[in-house]
Amino acid sequence: MDLDQLVANFKKKDEKAFEELYNMYSDSMHGVIYNIVRNHEIAEEVMQDVFIKAWNKSDSYNSDKGRFFTWMLNIARNAAIDKTRSKSFKNSGKNLKAEFFVDILETSESLNDLTDAIGIGKYVKSLGEKCKKIIEYLYFKGFTQKETSEELDIPLGTIKTRNRNCIKDLRVMLIE
Repeated sequence: MDLDQLVANFKKKDEKAFEELYNMYSDSMHGVIYNIVRNHEIAEEVMQDVFIKAWNKSDSYNSDKGRFFTWMLNIARNAAIDKTRSKSFKNSGKNLKAEFFVDILETSESLNDLTDAIGIGKYVKSLGEKCKKIIEYLYFKGFTQKETSEELDIPLGTIKTRNRNCIKDLRVMLIE
């Protein structure tokens, strides 16, 4: 079954379509969520919530606005960020070891490994260093634009503009 038909069936609440889409996207969603929450159990929990939310809100997906995978990825990213901002998540981190807070690029993982996990590695690699850094903070570390601005010591307006331009460049590459 092709992706368009799967998505159409998913929107009609077909459980088989749900299962197939889950199998197709769960690893990528888990990877994105994990890179924000940095805990496998929480990432698994958030991922389940993401698929349930997508199931319940499937009628809001519009193929004219973007690909289904991108729609799901945005739900996953937003859910993970919401989780990190929740009181329970903040309280769970009060007694964590220092290793938990080490920057992801100082671990064995790199931005290239993370982007390959969701299939856009070769596209991100072709972007300039400024774009790579902004995408890393905003999409793989879960920083807000304001937090990214402070972390990189770049004005907020510049972060917003660069982010928009970098995403536009990625879209162009993905369409070609």
